[in-house]
Amino acid sequence: MNILILGYGVEGKSVESYFKHASSDNKIDILDKFEKEELLFKDFSNYDLIFRTPSIPPKFINAPAEKVTSCTKYFFHNCNCPIIGVTGTKGKGTTCTLIRDLIQEIFNSKSQNVVFESERPKTYLVGNIGTPSLDVLPDIKKSDVVIYELSSFQLWDMDVSPTISVVLRIEPDHLDVHENFEEYVSAKQNIINYQNKQDTCVYFKNNDNTARLINPTKAQKLEYPYEEPAILNELQVPGDHNREDAEAALMAAFAFFKLHDDRLTFEKFIKYNEKALGKALHNFKPLPHHIEFVREVNGVKYYDDSFSTVSPALRACLNSFPDTPFVLIVGGKDKGFDISEIKRIIFDNPHLIKAVLIGETAAKLADGEDPEKYIIAGTDFDLAIKTAKELAENKLTQEEELSDTCLVDKKPVVKEPVVLLSPCASSFDMFKSYKDRGDQFKSIVNAL
Repeated sequence: MNILILGYGVEGKSVESYFKHASSDNKIDILDKFEKEELLFKDFSNYDLIFRTPSIPPKFINAPAEKVTSCTKYFFHNCNCPIIGVTGTKGKGTTCTLIRDLIQEIFNSKSQNVVFESERPKTYLVGNIGTPSLDVLPDIKKSDVVIYELSSFQLWDMDVSPTISVVLRIEPDHLDVHENFEEYVSAKQNIINYQNKQDTCVYFKNNDNTARLINPTKAQKLEYPYEEPAILNELQVPGDHNREDAEAALMAAFAFFKLHDDRLTFEKFIKYNEKALGKALHNFKPLPHHIEFVREVNGVKYYDDSFSTVSPALRACLNSFPDTPFVLIVGGKDKGFDISEIKRIIFDNPHLIKAVLIGETAAKLADGEDPEKYIIAGTDFDLAIKTAKELAENKLTQEEELSDTCLVDKKPVVKEPVVLLSPCASSFDMFKSYKDRGDQFKSIVNAL
């Protein structure tokens, strides 16, 4: 079989490895480092399969649709176990990890009274979260379960949907790649477009975009938020957004076990598995670069939220520190959406000490705002962090001096300020990825 791989990143290398091991007769070509418009004029007629990297729009590939595939699409067509697919604008990684942890803890504890016909099932966490799905495809058995994090780019040309779909909040994102918000939503809608009546769709009911997206589904619908079971109090990570994702994860885990026992109710699921579910929730730790505590220096705590690339993520970050004075490092590559909401979230917050603006969006964020509320650091990330340190420490000193001047019985409570890296923008103007941005932040902070 003649195979072409467009793009030689993590998924492209995974495709190459998979097909090399599958058969020595497979001939594999790789096309890397090209402009997507160039693909319109290339001849792909000699290839049986063309694998696109996620960020390449399918419409730019000048070949019959049945020849064009992706790591995700190929996996869905060849996986023989149930797939729980998760999409949304933010929270996918947290939700997927929680689903994996909840199901795996039940398997380990054997608390769920469902009989599996083979050896103890395994859970696989793949997709946009980092592990290419083709890396594990040869190992998967029918009794296993796959939790797949799905971006709009991975769903773009899908013609098959997961057994259980989970649709989180949908907000504008990736408008530097998608033509408009409608195309972004349309791509994500493929997560439900091919479900049938035996499948399940778990969705966030309080978001108009999500409700509109899932409306055509033929699957059984399970909505959240719902009346929370007490078990959710075991969740230790802060923030309403994390609790919201935990609700989605609990409902998705229930939907999986209901596949094996149609009589199972959500209440019985919680009751049967209370100990295992509680343990999984209690032990869950924030993912790297998701409001991740780095260290405390001179009374100031530093948090890495480099995964923040859109306004809901920024809002969730700030909401995790209510009534806390903060210095915010914000900005990055311009993704093409309206920046006015981001400015409101930042500059209307009464606890903002100052915003340190970085990257392409710095000038847009500063435009029309009070110069007392921001400093532009541009592309100097080291300067941005050290400036934030100075601002936060000065604020702490001022608060302590104010406290010392008050009467003993009326001293104000001194809230220790925090420094937050929550860029609300992608990283590619200054960094290789959001992980690189977060790692550099942690490295500089650890050296302060």
